[in-house]
Amino acid sequence: MIFLVRGIFFFLSVYALLVVIVYFMQRSLQYYPSKDMGDAGILAMLNMQVVKTKTEDGLELTSWFTPPQEKTGQIIVYFHGNAGNISGRADKAGFYVERGYGIYLAGYRGYGQNPGNPTEKGLYRDARAAIRWLQNAGYEIGQMVFYGESLGSAVAVQMASEFQPKRLILEAPMSSAVDVAKRNYFYLPVDYMMKDRFDSAAKIGKVTASLLIVHGDQDGVVPHALGKKLFEAANHPKEFVTIEHAAHNNLYEFKAGLPIVAWLEKQAEQKP
Repeated sequence: MIFLVRGIFFFLSVYALLVVIVYFMQRSLQYYPSKDMGDAGILAMLNMQVVKTKTEDGLELTSWFTPPQEKTGQIIVYFHGNAGNISGRADKAGFYVERGYGIYLAGYRGYGQNPGNPTEKGLYRDARAAIRWLQNAGYEIGQMVFYGESLGSAVAVQMASEFQPKRLILEAPMSSAVDVAKRNYFYLPVDYMMKDRFDSAAKIGKVTASLLIVHGDQDGVVPHALGKKLFEAANHPKEFVTIEHAAHNNLYEFKAGLPIVAWLEKQAEQKP
């Protein structure tokens, strides 16, 4: 009996230590920023300008912006996922630039050469700074399309709940960061541990924008079911497009951009 008690005590001690370690390391497990900004020639190729914004808490951030071909044209305000930085989204940006759209690749704190460290509240501040820069440059909220990729989908949902754009696009979105963590760390009490929860499912009911969600049916990072869960919580009008055979990071290899552009064109044709 004494050996059983000792064994249980040892197991509980190790488990408690694991919980403590993960708790204090959680943001390093949630965010994977890269400092490498790639080839500077990308900016010239896409006719992009470097934009400097100042956040509510005083950070100066670098983003990239290409204006629309027409001043009143649509601008895709792009909030990227938890890994890399804006330079890794240049191919996607080019897809839209070629079709006449403006695109604003919003830089986050701690990503690329930007100062600071990423947190949920911090990323929201960064996104607000991006939107306000566009407003100060003379662009209207009504011509902005908020676009969120993966973790950036939660940033886009938060901004949509605050600014109420006409259109919201979510690529491989999560219902919440807690829902994702439960699948990866099912053996930990993540409900009580997580600091940055990104609970989009609890917020999207406040969003009035027309919504498009695109999600790969082979997504092993943010499962297709979590995108569906978010979709069910959203208001109408809304559409869900499943990209067959696509995983998490390769939706555009499976031509996900085509249904997105078709949806944008259909939205533009509708009367205000």
